[in-house]
Amino acid sequence: MHKLVINSIARPWITVFITLVLIITATMGAFQGFTWSIPFKNDYKVFFRDDNSYLKDFLNLQKTYTKSDNVAIVVVPKSGTVFSEDVLLAIQELTEQSWQFEHSTRVDSLSNFQHSYAKQDTIVIEDLVPLDMPLSKERIEYIARIALKEPQLVKSILAPDGSSSVVNITFTIPEEDMTEAVPEIARATERVTGEFSNRYPDIDFMLSGIVTMNNSFQDIAVTDTATRIPAMLLLVLVLLAMITRSISASIISLVIITVSVVTTIGIWGWLGGELSSPTTTAPIAILTLAVSDCVHVFTSYIKQIRKGDSKLTAVKYSVESNLRPVFLTSVTTAIGFLTMNFSDSPPFVGLGNLVAIGVMLAFLFSITLLPALMIIFPFDIPKRTRDYSLMSYFSNFVIRKYKSIFFITLVCMAAAISQLPKNQLDDDFVDYFDESVPFRVAADYMEANIAGMTTLELSFDSRREEGINSPEFLAFIDQFQNWLYTLDDTDNINSITHTIKRLNMNMHGDDPNFYKLPESKEQVAQYILLLEMLLPQGLDTNNLLNVDKSATRVTVTFQDLTSNETIALENQIKTHFDSLNSPYQMSIASPSLMFSHIGATNIMSMLKGSTTALVLISILLMFALRSVKIGALSLIPNLTPAAVAFGIWALHSGEVGLGLSVVLGVTLGIIVDDTVHFLTRYQQARKKLRYSAQDAIRYSFEVTGDALATTTLILVAGFLVMATSSLQVNAEMGLMTAITISIALLVDFLFLPSLILMLNKVRSNDNIAVSYIYQAGADEKMGK
Repeated sequence: MHKLVINSIARPWITVFITLVLIITATMGAFQGFTWSIPFKNDYKVFFRDDNSYLKDFLNLQKTYTKSDNVAIVVVPKSGTVFSEDVLLAIQELTEQSWQFEHSTRVDSLSNFQHSYAKQDTIVIEDLVPLDMPLSKERIEYIARIALKEPQLVKSILAPDGSSSVVNITFTIPEEDMTEAVPEIARATERVTGEFSNRYPDIDFMLSGIVTMNNSFQDIAVTDTATRIPAMLLLVLVLLAMITRSISASIISLVIITVSVVTTIGIWGWLGGELSSPTTTAPIAILTLAVSDCVHVFTSYIKQIRKGDSKLTAVKYSVESNLRPVFLTSVTTAIGFLTMNFSDSPPFVGLGNLVAIGVMLAFLFSITLLPALMIIFPFDIPKRTRDYSLMSYFSNFVIRKYKSIFFITLVCMAAAISQLPKNQLDDDFVDYFDESVPFRVAADYMEANIAGMTTLELSFDSRREEGINSPEFLAFIDQFQNWLYTLDDTDNINSITHTIKRLNMNMHGDDPNFYKLPESKEQVAQYILLLEMLLPQGLDTNNLLNVDKSATRVTVTFQDLTSNETIALENQIKTHFDSLNSPYQMSIASPSLMFSHIGATNIMSMLKGSTTALVLISILLMFALRSVKIGALSLIPNLTPAAVAFGIWALHSGEVGLGLSVVLGVTLGIIVDDTVHFLTRYQQARKKLRYSAQDAIRYSFEVTGDALATTTLILVAGFLVMATSSLQVNAEMGLMTAITISIALLVDFLFLPSLILMLNKVRSNDNIAVSYIYQAGADEKMGK
């Protein structure tokens, strides 16, 4: 490493040329010709590993029945009712147009609901709002009367009071086309709803559904990349210029940042990596961490110049003196981010690997390209306007008041950490999006007025072909559904039994007394055959029955539930099913269930990863600093910031979801940075300069204090920019990381030096006592 530094300073232009070649070579990994080649995964399933059991259950269910990827167009008339001529015509027209969307395989709405009724000796199955029938006042009243009593409509695609409705479009998108198809479908539905909004100004149209949610992930990623990364870059450069008072420092930092980010993305392309919403925050993390390396070098350089060193000598000293601490901090930061490989969510694994690569590249460029550019660029350093150092005053204050500081900070940390148990591992995947996101607006409206967003797909298997024709099997499902309706949070149940009951009633002259399941296997088979013959293509029973009719799907919609409530509900349903001791099988799956489990499992995985990282980092510091005592001592300031931050979070929110589950891994390596720099300088002062503990602490503050404060300010600013993301997973991670890094600086500036002095005092008192006893024994021997 020293040779790299010396060669970079001696041959700066060669270093620049080699770096340029490296950038071009790396960047080729992100392109095929002039086309961007790194795929962006906009499917919500990207949050789950391929071997995730809940994902497997859901994919198996989709293979058994039809896929449930959908766009829900919410129709909200300003008049307060959908039962008017213009609103019904709008729904009818929107339904017909929805069949034209690419990949659409089913459209369900109020207008094309297959209403059945008896007419003399025949059964009629037709659209509830037929295309060829005028919408007279009497007809509209008839439609309203039927719709508001229909269990397959109310709290499914129709508000109980008739104030709004949904046109639900089901899409079957091949997995290989998902990346391109999702935004195309989203743009098409947005264009159509925009046209309808212009034509029907008295009706509001909103978009919800799985496809809309998937596209929202991508839209937010694009917005964050286009706005927040440039904003962060500008903020960092302005802060750096203000702190160093050097335009050259800002320009050089911009180059180091750009090279680090571009090279990282290129290498990611060569490695066959993918991008997703969480991984788009990697440039912000790399950007801030790259600047941290630069700040330490610049700070040392400025001090040497002000001491009277030449530019060449100052550059060489600043890079070489920071070589060990910057290397250690880079490695520990990389280890921290690499712990995200323990995550159960692949996007966060990708984020951790991306940032780890970027951090180590930033270190490489900070010891090669950075000193070369410092030699090439004019680097004017303004004269000091003050003859004192703020860090000198601060260190004297800490040394003078170390006992009070120790006990005050200890009590504050203990008080915050005591709140940790109040945090709950809970999540709500709708809340992943900010309230300003159109998908979230539509989802919140649906939950408040039509039906909740939490769904569970129950698949009942009779375990024999044509088992659906068995009256006993249908009776079991019906009884189970009746139990589900007794649950407080149940909104709607979509099942084949509703349709069979209605057909049985139709076959008996629409007598309500016959709204029940038939008692013979032959009757059930006839009704299902009748459905298959009369239902139009696209509205058949494939979404409810499997191919050999051995199993059926029951979709249960609940009020919006948190992850803990959803998991409790899952367990309650399974327990009830097991208690019935039936010969049938039941499986449960849904996106709601998948997201409910991922937060809890992910945080347990990350705790294992963080523990592993902490052990590795502590061992690394013991070897690097050649001191078991200092390595052990570093555990305290490395562990407490995250614990304190989560204690504060318990008072702020108390909910720890998917985004916060990775914070410990993200912050661990960054937290260690401050500790490494401080303890490295402290040890250097104690061993090489033979300073006392107090003077060694003063030395640490004067050499590293300004740089640590500056880097913390920049890091906090960077992660606070991330906290403004419309994706709450990223926003909460950014906010919590900023809080943790801020606390880490306070711990390293207040608690760590006071702890060192307290331990040093105990050791000094022990030495004085030993010396006194030894001297007393010597005096006694001499007869004194």
